[in-house]
Amino acid sequence: MKPACRSIATALLFAAGTLSYGQLQGSKPDTTPVNHPVPAIQDTETPAQRDARMQWWREARFGMFIHWGLYSIPAGTWNGQRTTHIGEWIMNDLSIPVADYKALAKDFNPTGFSAHDIVALAKSAGMKYIVITSKHHDGFAMFDSKADPFNIVAATPFKRDPLRELAEECRKQGIKLGFYYSQAQDWTAPGGAAAVRGDHNKDTGHWDKAQDGSFDDYLHNKSIPQIKELLENYKEFPVVVWFDTPTRAMMPERAAEIVTLLNQHPNLIWNNRLGGTYKGDTETPEQYIPPQGFPGRDWEACMTINDTWGFKSFDTNFKSTETLLRNLIDIASKGGNYLLNIGPDSKGIVPAPEAERLRQMGQWLSVNGESIYNTQATIFDEPTGSFSETEKDKSGKPKFVPTWNWRSTTGPNKVYIQIFQWPNGAFHLNKMPRKVTGAYLLADKAHKPLKFTQTGDSLDVQLPAKALDPIATVLVLNTPN
Repeated sequence: MKPACRSIATALLFAAGTLSYGQLQGSKPDTTPVNHPVPAIQDTETPAQRDARMQWWREARFGMFIHWGLYSIPAGTWNGQRTTHIGEWIMNDLSIPVADYKALAKDFNPTGFSAHDIVALAKSAGMKYIVITSKHHDGFAMFDSKADPFNIVAATPFKRDPLRELAEECRKQGIKLGFYYSQAQDWTAPGGAAAVRGDHNKDTGHWDKAQDGSFDDYLHNKSIPQIKELLENYKEFPVVVWFDTPTRAMMPERAAEIVTLLNQHPNLIWNNRLGGTYKGDTETPEQYIPPQGFPGRDWEACMTINDTWGFKSFDTNFKSTETLLRNLIDIASKGGNYLLNIGPDSKGIVPAPEAERLRQMGQWLSVNGESIYNTQATIFDEPTGSFSETEKDKSGKPKFVPTWNWRSTTGPNKVYIQIFQWPNGAFHLNKMPRKVTGAYLLADKAHKPLKFTQTGDSLDVQLPAKALDPIATVLVLNTPN
């Protein structure tokens, strides 16, 4: 992933003071035409074609991100020094020489890895798709690559292709599979890009002469051939390609060479991090939920369960199940998807606290999933928080502080209200833009009708004394068209 808290979407946080925002507010997407060297499918398809291509993804709402690679061996510590940053960046952060880092491969033997168990975990969590790191910035490929030998099959005693095994299990268990690929940054391949950080070379970002070389050679001899392998060797997968950190090296002409490959797979979904002015299909806010979502754009918030993407043995700052479910609901209420990360250890095992929280989320979704899957953003322009006058986010901008009273998602003939703070007696809406014909609680198997009064714009629904769920109880309003 990117260094902490960098995102294309930070402009949404520029507002100041205590101004409140409802989810329906926000600037319109930039529709300025761009003359790409090679038009992408997004440049040529009709709105109807785009809707058909994006349909499964919009319905899914919840996916699993997997960051896994050689960095799980040091697990945040190198020669007794702990990194203060995310685990998968340890090579860059601690300036580890290329030869020393590549030597980790001989010790990488994740015999605890079970594609069946990971896909089953995603399914039990209520997730509909998985995106796994096929190659992160360290350059190590987690698949059988003929383009470059620094990969899990050729360079380790494991000799297995986890991506192939995951593809087979996703096929069996009905989960979709996508691949993350670091197209520009590659810290072990000569010529690969590196984000300029610390005391590294101010032009290349490199810290080891073994990294020097031609970026174009890297692009043509490793990056593009590996992307081609990923697109062609796993049958119907990937359904998503998740690019990252294009750096200034990914100019339009270079990105266009990758787009030429992507265009050969017309149903593919890819994000906004390719570079070269290509916007892709999805906005990708990282580690935060934008206050208004992205009206007019598909978007996916990628977030961690603790504070790292790749495994760190000493990062035990796991978010509560309540926080994770609130995030999912908040994101869905703004029309987005939630891509929630797990970081398996060097044996391929998912940390128990992460698995536990995912299963608990799945329990809530098994009852209340109707209010998340295949829904659209809220129809209410109610504030969901405000920008603090005193607190700043990590980029120094006023921090958006959400309020956790309730959120709402929308179906064709229903409005779902996810209530966090249970009211005393009745749930009140000042402005209900649809006519309500019935109300009930989703967790009530009998769907016992609740009394309600709709007078003009306002709505009051009489609720039982206690919530049916300690985290979020869903009120369903029938609103026939």
